[in-house]
Amino acid sequence: MSVYKLTYVTDSGIHGKGLFARADIEEGAYLGEYEGPVAKRNGSHVLWVYDDDGVVGRSGRNKLRYLNHSNDSSAEFDGFELYATRKIKSGEEITINYGDDWDDIE
Repeated sequence: MSVYKLTYVTDSGIHGKGLFARADIEEGAYLGEYEGPVAKRNGSHVLWVYDDDGVVGRSGRNKLRYLNHSNDSSAEFDGFELYATRKIKSGEEITINYGDDWDDIE
């Protein structure tokens, strides 16, 4: 099932808009790929991925750009692909951990 069928975007209690589960999602489920053009600089909705070739960024153009930060996140990226790290209940906001640098800003 695609990110478009599994999720919806609406107002978030965390920040602005958020990505929410349309139905229960099982742990380990594939949620979709962070799609967009290669990023030339940092900004909102940019996801940076560190791999063997260095650092690559994408400017999000699909619903995954609405993922908000949580220290108790429910999903994580493997490269640009997002997976559920635990069961996510219908109506629950799907979150990721932005990393240690983000914790310093909060």
